[in-house]
Amino acid sequence: MASSMDYVLYVCEQMSLAGSITYKKMFGDYAVYCDGKCFALVCDNQLFISPTEAGLGLLPEVTMGIPYDGAKPRILLEEIEDRDFLCRLVQETCAQLPMTKPKKKKGESMTNGL
Repeated sequence: MASSMDYVLYVCEQMSLAGSITYKKMFGDYAVYCDGKCFALVCDNQLFISPTEAGLGLLPEVTMGIPYDGAKPRILLEEIEDRDFLCRLVQETCAQLPMTKPKKKKGESMTNGL
């Protein structure tokens, strides 16, 4: 089952104070970015956050889930009503994640012409 646009927009609105929140549709579900870093997935109307030491430290109890077959476990966040906490979780998580690597342009060599 794909995620509904209403749910994706609600999730993004809830965390909008954390930074520049964007989303990208991928295979019927969505990747969520904060300031260019992919930190979460919305799959089947559920929010999955990349696990980091800082993020896990903010959560008193952690439920891990697998967003799709073959994916690594992520934090399944079921309570997203507390905006302040959600924004803090997003900021702390993203502070420990690397920037998302830009995609190579079609036809671009892996060695950049070397």
